[in-house]
Amino acid sequence: MATGAGRARATVRDIAAETGLSIATVSRVLNGQANVAPHTRELVLRAVGRLGDQAPRPRTIQEPSPGAVYVRCPYVLTDYFGLIVSSVGETIELHGRQMILGAGEAAQDAPVLAGLPGRQGIAGAILILPPEPGDELVRLRDRGFPFVVIDPRTPPPKDIAAVSAAHFAGGRKLMAHVVGLGHRRVGIIGGPVAWLPSEARLAGYTASLADAGVLLAPELVRNVPEPSTEHGYLAACELLDLPDRPTALVAFNDKMAVGALWAAAERGLSVPGDLSVAGFDDIDVSRATSPALTTVRQPLQEMGRMAVTLLMRLLSRHAVEALHVSLETELIVRGSTGPA
Repeated sequence: MATGAGRARATVRDIAAETGLSIATVSRVLNGQANVAPHTRELVLRAVGRLGDQAPRPRTIQEPSPGAVYVRCPYVLTDYFGLIVSSVGETIELHGRQMILGAGEAAQDAPVLAGLPGRQGIAGAILILPPEPGDELVRLRDRGFPFVVIDPRTPPPKDIAAVSAAHFAGGRKLMAHVVGLGHRRVGIIGGPVAWLPSEARLAGYTASLADAGVLLAPELVRNVPEPSTEHGYLAACELLDLPDRPTALVAFNDKMAVGALWAAAERGLSVPGDLSVAGFDDIDVSRATSPALTTVRQPLQEMGRMAVTLLMRLLSRHAVEALHVSLETELIVRGSTGPA
């Protein structure tokens, strides 16, 4: 590319072509926006340095913008989502900002994201299990609006900040426990298809079964459209009515595991004598069943706190190297699992 006197100045498109980045990404760097990975910013700035006077000039990184944090949680604030939202709200207040909450299932179809950058008094957002497709998140990012995703439904783009639990590791630890009790025919009540947590937990379950030399049989897997107690019950009924029923059921979450306990009780099966049952999340209901549920504890409140911390760094225009944060899970063994 020519850089001598009298030559045409380089454009954002030229820098994008030289670095292999998108025009939108280069523009975010040159406009001093914070939602850019450090190595990406460095790549653009090195290209600008090579071009010298012919390159477009980067703007000074902007000062933190005042305003509230919009928290989108388009679900009923149960003990799962309620814990996350409560910790988000408490942490936002510690940072001296206000929280504006959009919650409830009726908000799932509302076109909220497109209007966030233009809303007065909104500095950034926390999006909890956003139902919007990934391209809407990308468009919001490309408009320079700071936000963090908690518990992403689909794999987030690499330069979008996200906080989740270690679903694969949690699933692997849980199934290793079940396999260690001698179970080899294990029914899996999975979450909705194409959900990142569903796929990651199933991969973890499968990995532990493979460690024991067991290939997961397709007839032992049921995916549900909604991770509720009712759907867990219906899926468990199908699995327990198989001619060769499983000796253990591992559910996507604790609510679905409760549905599995109902299905077992209807069939006169004792837990864990005849059937082991396990869940995931370690919400209050896991300790209220009889027997109490073996489960995997997700650090729900820490997920909320970490998301706010990331957002505050973005709002302060600080470099964020770890944009995708995965928090460790913990196996909690209780009375619902026993030897095969």
